[in-house]
Amino acid sequence: MTQTQTRRATFAALAFTLSAGMALAHGDVTPQPVNTEGLPELTDGWEFENPFRDPDSPYWERALRIGDSGYNQNCARCHGLEAISGGLAPDLRFLMAEEMDDEWYMERIRRGSGDRMPAYEDLMNQEAMWAIRTYIEARPDPDAMADFMPRLREIRDGLRDKQEAIADGSATVEEYAEEIEALHAELHAIALEIPTMSGAPKADSIARRAAVILERGGDRFLRDADETLTIGLSVSR
Repeated sequence: MTQTQTRRATFAALAFTLSAGMALAHGDVTPQPVNTEGLPELTDGWEFENPFRDPDSPYWERALRIGDSGYNQNCARCHGLEAISGGLAPDLRFLMAEEMDDEWYMERIRRGSGDRMPAYEDLMNQEAMWAIRTYIEARPDPDAMADFMPRLREIRDGLRDKQEAIADGSATVEEYAEEIEALHAELHAIALEIPTMSGAPKADSIARRAAVILERGGDRFLRDADETLTIGLSVSR
C-alpha cells in the first residue's frame, strides 16, 4: 500500500469511528461568514480542484491568511487548532492535495453531514471554502518539524534578546540588520525542508511565517516573529 493509500485508509477509518461521537459536535456552533477580499472571484461554476494550490500564484499567500481566519472561526472547535484533531472530529491534514480529496472536502463543506456538520454553501462563497482548503492542506508534517524545534527555539530566544537590547537602548535595529538578514535566510531554508502531510507543494510552517515577517519588516517585526514562533512551538508540543 502506498503512503497516499495508507493516509486515505487512516482518514476514512477515523471518520467512520468518530461519526457517532460527532453527532452533537456542531449543535451550538454558529457558522461565521468569511471575508474573501483580495482573492479572485470564481465565476465559472464550482471548481473541482483547489484553484489556490500553487504556491507561486499571487493569491496563495492571501488564500492562506483568509483560510487561517475562516478555519479558526468555523472549524477549529471540532477539528482542532492548526487542523490538529484532538479526537472529536477527523484530522483534515490527512486529506491529500489532489482532485479526489478536493471533491470529498467540497461535498462536506457545501452540504454538511447530517447533524454532525452544518452546511456552509448558503453562508460561504466558493473562494472562502477553497481558502480554508488551502490552509488545511498546507499544514506542515509534525515529524519533519520536530527535527528543527531546538533551533527554532534558539532563534526565538535570540529575537527576544534583540528586542530587550533595543528596548533598553544598548543596541539598534540597524546594528542587528546583518544578523536579522541571516536569520531570515536560515528560516527560509528550514521552511523549504518541511513537507506538508497532504502532499501539497509548500508547507505553511512557523519557520516560513517567521521568515515572511522578518522580510516584511515594520515597527513590530521582531516581536511578531517572536510571537509566531512561540505560538507555533507551543501548538507543536
